[in-house]
Amino acid sequence: MISRPSYILADSVKATDQWPVWLPNWLANLFSQTYKRLHYPNLPYFLLQFIFGNLLSALFILYFKSSSHWLAWVMSLLLATLLVANEYLESEYKRFTLSWSLFGFCAMLLFNFALPFLIGSIQAIWFYLSTLLGAGLAYWLYAKTPNHLGSIKPVGVIAALLMVAYKADMIPPVPLVKREVVMAFELNKVNGNYQLSQQASSWWVFWRRTTDDLDVAAGQRVYCFSSVFAPRGLKTKLFHRWQHYDKKAGWQTLSHIGFSLSGGRDDGFRGYTYKSNLPAGDWRVSVETENEKTVAVHEFTVSAAQVAAPQVVQVY
Repeated sequence: MISRPSYILADSVKATDQWPVWLPNWLANLFSQTYKRLHYPNLPYFLLQFIFGNLLSALFILYFKSSSHWLAWVMSLLLATLLVANEYLESEYKRFTLSWSLFGFCAMLLFNFALPFLIGSIQAIWFYLSTLLGAGLAYWLYAKTPNHLGSIKPVGVIAALLMVAYKADMIPPVPLVKREVVMAFELNKVNGNYQLSQQASSWWVFWRRTTDDLDVAAGQRVYCFSSVFAPRGLKTKLFHRWQHYDKKAGWQTLSHIGFSLSGGRDDGFRGYTYKSNLPAGDWRVSVETENEKTVAVHEFTVSAAQVAAPQVVQVY
């Protein structure tokens, strides 16, 4: 219905009745603005702004919670920008190309989340298929509207850009959400919980109990413990990619260890890997899906020590 020409006959509306003289100016202005937005010719654009605002708000929360490395933050920043811009775009939605583009973008991202959730898999094929489904929905609705106002072509461009961004690891692997990634020296499972011995922070770092600047004795194990939330029914495999920074060659992968994940636990599915005899320097562990999409990245440093550093026990 929003494509019918009758909805774009007027750009502005004047109130048919004059407000009472005793009404304060600010209240009269508020009533006038509300009347203009809800008056018949402008109502569809106000509803579009309201619907897009709700969609962008939900998508921002979903993708923000799944973003934990700088490439994924780009998508969250884009959604945040669109969410703010939507507050000023009500009159711009009369340009139907913009309306179709934003609808197609929201539909694709919504399908990107919903399809893996329903199927219980985060394989790459479901991302590409859900992107095509979202774009197909926009094209189908465009074909069903009279007069075909605006252009639907930008939706195809957006779909292609999303696929490129996914390949570049810029799309967070929704619906997976990082809960915890921590480093420890000892790990024990007691009554269904994990007890981790972690290095204590220096006394002046009073706002946190543990530190990621590790003093590691010769032969001492270092554990990476991660907790990742996944919806009930989703089954996949996660990997810990241990990388050491070399000043000449950059980040070098020293091991890539996998473990299974089964969704449904509110506090996240827990898994761990470990390494011994870590050389000193900068380290990071990336939590990745089996198709190498990054869930989280945790950085830490290793320094050689003659004796074990003071430790505190944390329960996860």
